Amino acid sequence: MSPPRLHLGLPMWANPDWRGGLYPPHGGDDDRLSEYARVFSTVEGNTTFYSGAPRPSTVAAWSRQAPPSFRFCFKLPASLTHEKRLVGIEADLEAFFAALAPLHDRLGPTMVQLPRDVGPESLPRLEALLASWPAGLPCAVEVRHPEFFHKGRAETALNRLLITHGADRVMLDARPLFATPPEAHPGLARAQAEKPRLPLHVLSTGDFPLVRFIGHFDDAINERAFTPWVERLGLWIKQGKSPFLLVHTPDNRRAPDLARRLHARLAERLALPPLAAFAGASQAALF
Repeated sequence: MSPPRLHLGLPMWANPDWRGGLYPPHGGDDDRLSEYARVFSTVEGNTTFYSGAPRPSTVAAWSRQAPPSFRFCFKLPASLTHEKRLVGIEADLEAFFAALAPLHDRLGPTMVQLPRDVGPESLPRLEALLASWPAGLPCAVEVRHPEFFHKGRAETALNRLLITHGADRVMLDARPLFATPPEAHPGLARAQAEKPRLPLHVLSTGDFPLVRFIGHFDDAINERAFTPWVERLGLWIKQGKSPFLLVHTPDNRRAPDLARRLHARLAERLALPPLAAFAGASQAALF
């Protein structure tokens, strides 16, 4: 078992908007992951949600570029969670994990994101999935049905199920995103339409608490919303857990900068290793 630590990352590693900041202003995308992993220790792998299991050559490339301490937080394909709704997915699930096998030592919590209209009636299917989950592979479940946020029987049953199987409940903190009306900032409306507006219930049901922090364009709003997380993340680390913090912004252009600022806030209270300088910023300083 590795010692508890904070894993900090972004919703992707390939984003052309990050050139001149996180990445140098010029250059190809072939080594983007290795450059990304020089700064951040995890990433939200949305590509598998939309495209399914990656090709063997792609996984081999990721394996070469990601250091041993790096953790991928892939999502189960939407074909399993949204189309088949966890019904009859055994063969597909086995094939998915087989495709990722070369990364077995670098897999963080694999996320099971359930649709907004999948509610308490899905718990037996979720239980069957967790009962067959590969041993040693962390799992995090993100629910979006309102019944799972009312602190009633459905939510109690969900939390007990996750605790029983050592799976974490994804905490989607979209409070900053919805802190102002959509017309307050250009580009805010689209992000608010894409993300669910649900209550934030802070709890860890496993050993790898996973927080998806959806920031705002306004840094002051982000700072206020993040303040309680400083103590909570520190508490989980003190308890021997390894939390994952995945930082978004409305269009993700400023996600690396926000992640750096949040890391600085955490470093004021926690013994965290420093983040490496952004390659683009370091290069710009030479001229």
